[in-house]
Amino acid sequence: MREIPMPEMIDERTTEVSGIAADPTVGSMTSPAARLLPALDDDSREFWTAGASGVLRLPFCASCVRWNFPPSLRCQSCEGTAEYRTLSGKGRVFTYTVNHHPFNPEVPVPYLIAIVELVEQDGLRFTTNVVNCSPENIAIGMGVRVLFEKQGDVFVPIFEPDSED
Repeated sequence: MREIPMPEMIDERTTEVSGIAADPTVGSMTSPAARLLPALDDDSREFWTAGASGVLRLPFCASCVRWNFPPSLRCQSCEGTAEYRTLSGKGRVFTYTVNHHPFNPEVPVPYLIAIVELVEQDGLRFTTNVVNCSPENIAIGMGVRVLFEKQGDVFVPIFEPDSED
């Protein structure tokens, strides 16, 4: 089973991790726990590295007007060519779980694992962490916005409650 850590406080839409926890329920590590990182290839590289600029990007097929996730430059619907475009970075919690089991001793529990549906397309969902939110305050349908956790050359998209929602 894959371990998904709860990251530390992350500066606004950037990837720099501070040594101060954003939420008192989160531990005080000086850097996020190591994640299992994806292999970067031509299809996925831009998805995993665009966070360096503070944006979430996915391939979009203009022929069938669909976003592709998992990232692929060949459309999963019509097999046409897709190109990367920037998304708003906003979504809603589709479902979630609160993890209380310390799979990794470097990751303070509890932490939130969620499936977030992006606002750009019905069904455009991925598994992520929700940070800067206590387990008591997360809810299905809650508006969230993207942040990025820097792990080497990879910028992992994570989400926090959207104060504008």
